[in-house]
Amino acid sequence: MPAPTQLPARLAAVLVYSRPVLVFGGMICALAVMWGRNPAIYTLGVSFLFLSMTFDLVDGWFAARFRPDEPLGHLADRLMDKLVYSIIFPVITAGMMWRLLVLSTDPTRGQLVHAIFVLILCVTVLIRDNFANFMRGFAIRQGKEPESSEYNRLRTIVAAPVSALLYAHAFYVPEGPPSWIYFWISWMGNVPLRVLFFIEILFLIINFGSIAGLCRKYGTACLDELCLGNQGLRRKILSIFPNALTVMNAMMGVIAVFFAYQGRLRESYLMMIGAATFDKLDGALARRLGLTEPLPDALPHKKINLGNLMDDFADAISFCIVPAWIFYIAVGELGQGWFETLPVGWIATFYALMGICRLVYFTLDKHPIPGFFKGLPTPAAALLVLAPLVVYDQAIAQSSNLIVFWGFFATGTMVFAAVIMNVYAIRYIHLGRSMSRHPWFGRANLALLVFAIFSPFFGQICLGYMLLYVLSPFITWQINPEEAARESRHDPMQAR
Repeated sequence: MPAPTQLPARLAAVLVYSRPVLVFGGMICALAVMWGRNPAIYTLGVSFLFLSMTFDLVDGWFAARFRPDEPLGHLADRLMDKLVYSIIFPVITAGMMWRLLVLSTDPTRGQLVHAIFVLILCVTVLIRDNFANFMRGFAIRQGKEPESSEYNRLRTIVAAPVSALLYAHAFYVPEGPPSWIYFWISWMGNVPLRVLFFIEILFLIINFGSIAGLCRKYGTACLDELCLGNQGLRRKILSIFPNALTVMNAMMGVIAVFFAYQGRLRESYLMMIGAATFDKLDGALARRLGLTEPLPDALPHKKINLGNLMDDFADAISFCIVPAWIFYIAVGELGQGWFETLPVGWIATFYALMGICRLVYFTLDKHPIPGFFKGLPTPAAALLVLAPLVVYDQAIAQSSNLIVFWGFFATGTMVFAAVIMNVYAIRYIHLGRSMSRHPWFGRANLALLVFAIFSPFFGQICLGYMLLYVLSPFITWQINPEEAARESRHDPMQAR
């Protein structure tokens, strides 16, 4: 090897192989912090984690540039990732529980939920890592060379910063030394829970996306060997994935109620956006996997089956019961006596019942219009009625003179949405499929959502967006149903 490249090559080896040592040092520091609560050791442990994170972000470039012919390069990198994840994520889980039970004199319900959620997140990361190792090994045995994917690279890039942030939060020790390093680290240790929840949910979604990408890449060959031509068994296995997304839809709705009880309607709305996203993904995945089409030798396809019932049950929870429940909490309990004359409970019940009627009609409709909904779909109705409640909650926090106005506006929106959901003569286009057919439209919506999340006008932006969707039939009624039913620009028409 020429002399000028020896030092960079050795540096690349150090970057790859030193990460487990640094993370192990972080674990030792974490144990020492739990034993003695020394701020200096806490600072050292976080420094180890951030140094490991930096190495993780640059080791791939160094290895590709200066050690391209290393025979064990890719294997070593994956092994180092496995060692790092196997150490740091269990340590983070223990740290969150330690902070909850030892440092917090009177932990809130939000802190308890956050600790449990971090546990679920860490278990998911480890499951995903072992699942990826199994699928890659199966592909190699089948003579198929594993390939990297965008989701896997994104997960690798995100995992190290998220683990360092959670470590800094879990083992935070107040009253440390007067240094700029501790000041910067202590800021991360006091990150608000709602910011942590947002980052963790995004990381969880990335891990689920990575799992889905692995299943899409290697799943066909794996099922061919596992099912031995049994199409019924194949379908039962494949149905697990859209059903899991359906369960996540319902869980997001339940979490939204929890945030509403804490008086945090902005976070509740974000959870409802997540529920609507999972509702879109489970149907799209079922159609992509061919689960909506009957087998050639099967009995005539029934409209009502287990998958449809699960989907309707999750939709009833997330988009009918949960919005009504949140409305009752926001106006009835957080209203501080401003709306005592309103029949808040009856209005919430009316909305929930009308939403369930809309779901029943959708399931039993014998003449659906491909790519369109008859009446306002329940996910859109839920996002519509909760948007003014976010503005109403903001008005309460600011002691604005518009509290009463937004309370009555939200009440009127509840009644309006309950009615328009069941006006079946109005056709609303399937917004999720429109985003799939027009990637630029999907990217614009994502950019608008990110801007709205970090904007003080989050509720107003969401309300304006949903009002535009309510008025959209004036434009979208001219679209051909065959065009509206396509999942993407290149897919053939698929029935709803």
